[in-house]
Amino acid sequence: MNEKEDLICRLLRSTEREGMERVIEQLHEVGFFEAPASAGHHLNSAGGLAIHSYNVCQTAMRLREVMIALKPEVEPRLQRNSIIIAALLHDVCKSDIYRLNDKKFRKDAKGFWENYTGYDIVYDKLPVGHGEKSVIMLLRWGLELSEDEILAIRWHMHAWDLPFQSYELKSSLSVATENCPLLSIIKAADDLSAHILETA
Repeated sequence: MNEKEDLICRLLRSTEREGMERVIEQLHEVGFFEAPASAGHHLNSAGGLAIHSYNVCQTAMRLREVMIALKPEVEPRLQRNSIIIAALLHDVCKSDIYRLNDKKFRKDAKGFWENYTGYDIVYDKLPVGHGEKSVIMLLRWGLELSEDEILAIRWHMHAWDLPFQSYELKSSLSVATENCPLLSIIKAADDLSAHILETA
């Protein structure tokens, strides 16, 4: 077990949430700790998903502290255990979508084509969408999720995960954002991690 894997498992166990041992077993089974965070962007190498998830959790915990200091009445909606669960598990949907491909091509620094090994994305397992898939996987694994945790995981991609032709989904996202401070914390932590912490 590497350092990030150990830290993630200890944080998840610290919530004492019923069903968490089964979730940890499933994370190992589906390849969560070996998967990249993306195919061609942030942390696109083996183990990147675990690093990203840990970064999101650490960032979300700090954002929680700031928001509670600025607005103490929000604390009941930003429980530590909910931050840990939503942050560490928001991207479990990525555990089984990446496949190594040693026949990919790109241009090198001089403009010549070169062969390299990278990742392809394959949506052949439960192709229901990003946030939805994470929520469904966790519920199938027997984890009890609060409504706020479900909303934060489902909508953490915010408008990037939104077909704009759907009035119902736009309205759902709008209401979720207005009523669920956990969603705003997880979305912000995800963005800050991917676009600041995890860039070269």
